[in-house]
Amino acid sequence: MTLLNILLQAVTDPGFAKMGAGIGAGLAAIGAGMGIGRIGGSALESMARQPEISGDIRANMIVAAALIEGAAFFSIVLCLLIVLL
Repeated sequence: MTLLNILLQAVTDPGFAKMGAGIGAGLAAIGAGMGIGRIGGSALESMARQPEISGDIRANMIVAAALIEGAAFFSIVLCLLIVLL
């Protein structure tokens, strides 16, 4: 079976689309969790090194985490739309 046949079967079979959307939503959630965890860890480490600018670091950490969370929500909603439509 060639790659083209597999891709054509994935396009015509809704089961593959739903499975792919589920895997995509899971990967988006895992990636966002890892990204926010890395941001938090790096922010805490930098606050420990320079406590005098911890307010600025905290504000930047919250903005970066919100951007990652927004992108993750967008991809999860997109995957859910694929499943439901």
